[in-house]
Amino acid sequence: METLSTVLIIAAVAALCVLLFKILSAPMRLITKLLINTGVGYVMLFIFDFFAEFFEISVELNLVNAVVVGVLGIPGIVLLVLLKLLF
Repeated sequence: METLSTVLIIAAVAALCVLLFKILSAPMRLITKLLINTGVGYVMLFIFDFFAEFFEISVELNLVNAVVVGVLGIPGIVLLVLLKLLF
């Protein structure tokens, strides 16, 4: 009788783990995509900053700017340049 209850407990824990994995997999994919886009945004900002020195435009390389460029892409760089020129 004890082995049956042990098996049921193990099955319940396994089912909860699978359910938890299913629930958390969508946010984890979103977080992973955001981290990858942030890295790409940082690289894009670095390349832009390298070429922008010729035009005397400077955009800071920081996490907030990298997230903006990572989420918005090229329009994010344009937005940051416009904000820099206006303020």
